[in-house]
Amino acid sequence: MVRVEPTQIPDVKIVRTTVFTDARGYFVEDYNQRAFAEAGIHDVFVQDNSSFSTRMGTIRGLHFQTEPFAQAKLVRVGRGRILDVVVDLRRSSSTYGQHIALELSADDRQQLFVPVGFAHGFCTLEPDTEVHYKVTAHYSPAHDRGLAWNDPALGIDWPVGPAQAMLSDKDKTHPLFADLPASFS
Repeated sequence: MVRVEPTQIPDVKIVRTTVFTDARGYFVEDYNQRAFAEAGIHDVFVQDNSSFSTRMGTIRGLHFQTEPFAQAKLVRVGRGRILDVVVDLRRSSSTYGQHIALELSADDRQQLFVPVGFAHGFCTLEPDTEVHYKVTAHYSPAHDRGLAWNDPALGIDWPVGPAQAMLSDKDKTHPLFADLPASFS
């Protein structure tokens, strides 16, 4: 069974799947196309990605791809905990420029559905954190974009500051929100 709940930005959804437990452990269908479609998520996922971060305070993001390779994402944590963040980049949206930040963990098995038109990133809250996500378009370096994770205009309350955050060189150079070209109408 799949339960889908809207967040403060209604197009971004929390997804909960049924976990079956017994003396051996648990079993869960993290994704079932028919069940997701019945719950209102009709996107077709074409690629599975995983990341592993050894340090707490690792930030990955804020990332997105432009059309025609824009991606919806289904994000879950396989091990550890993250603060997952999405920023609405859809200019015609009433929530343009707003963000959602919520904790995902391996223990709660909760997933986040991020539609096309959002920048996505996360900060690890525990060492040795593993994140898995499905995407609806293949990776395209020519369409790969980012947004400055610590842009004060976004007002994201990250659990680490610039001095403690571990980032890739690429993630250190993303533009501020005000300097971002229009990518989604």
